[in-house]
Amino acid sequence: MRRIATPERPDWREHAARAGFQFHSFDGAPYWDESARYAFSLAEIEQDIEEPSRELHALCLAFVARAVADERILASLRIPEHAWDAIRASWRRRDPSLYGRLDLSYGGAGTGPAKLLEVNADTPTALYECAVFQWLWLEDGLARGRLPAGSDQFNAVHERLVARLAAVGGALRVPGIAFASFADAPEDRGTVAYLQDCALQAGLAAPFLPVEAIGRNSDGWFVDEAGRPIEALFKLYPWEWMWSDPFGRAVGASPTRFLEPPWKAVLSNKGMLAHLWAMAPGHPNLLPAFFEEDPAKAALGDSFVRKPLYAREGANVLIVRDGAVAARVEGPYGTEGFVRQGLAALPRFDGRHALVGSWIVGDEPAGLCLREGDGPITTDRARFVPHVIDP
Repeated sequence: MRRIATPERPDWREHAARAGFQFHSFDGAPYWDESARYAFSLAEIEQDIEEPSRELHALCLAFVARAVADERILASLRIPEHAWDAIRASWRRRDPSLYGRLDLSYGGAGTGPAKLLEVNADTPTALYECAVFQWLWLEDGLARGRLPAGSDQFNAVHERLVARLAAVGGALRVPGIAFASFADAPEDRGTVAYLQDCALQAGLAAPFLPVEAIGRNSDGWFVDEAGRPIEALFKLYPWEWMWSDPFGRAVGASPTRFLEPPWKAVLSNKGMLAHLWAMAPGHPNLLPAFFEEDPAKAALGDSFVRKPLYAREGANVLIVRDGAVAARVEGPYGTEGFVRQGLAALPRFDGRHALVGSWIVGDEPAGLCLREGDGPITTDRARFVPHVIDP
């Protein structure tokens, strides 16, 4: 794994405009950053990222099976009791999931195994830029001779999303899936627009609904603006927010099916990191983790990361190294409690902190993305940097 400075294309913004990539910059600063690329060997991809991702995903599913059978686990995750039946029912029906992302600390061959930092199981973004624009960058770089001939990419995200959506439509026996997000959030809307396109390619109807336009009818269906029942709904809206909304209590009794399904709420909770460690202590791709109130956390010593059970984009994450605060990001989370995780600092390349995101589509590893931050905690200001597999 190497970071290679790569002159950016002078016309990449025109490419982005043509591809519909509207959120490539935030507040005038680049989010898409092609001034460098990360290069991997095929062995690094297959042995250090792909296979561990498959194994970690299987472990996550085994954890869900335990959680739905044990109320103590659901309670430990601070999931409200009124949501438990919906979570259990969705798992027992085997409601299909679409995708997720494992965030890993990995510095390349010889630096030790990739370590799981967290699972983005419910509403992961960075999807379009990984699946499409990163691939277009590769093709253009090869065509112009800007990248070594034969360079490849670990990226089957798009093809697998289309195939998975077709499978989901078949499993749920629906002619289409409605897609919902906040319409005025560019990244969210862009992600959902991309998934709509994937669904159309899968042969499904794929209307868009603003989150705030969704209602319910007297039969328990969630309905669109015209009052029509929604058979299947993809929502870029976290389960923990839904559980706290008045209509969240209606999910379990509703015939509407959701993507991601309610059982994904168990995996989008950072408390699951402590449970995974308890299930597989010493696993080479896991970090020791304990709930904040667990005396066993002392095993971590005076270097650890504290994370809220519910949090996004690095908010309210605290890094303690050798007993001193090394980094902290403020935010609105933490009411439900915290988990402590062993410290696996992100590797630094040219002064940037690099986070590896490994995508799971259905149940299979499907691709890779990298985000770079200026600090050791990855936030929504982190930049997306493309990658290649060396020829």
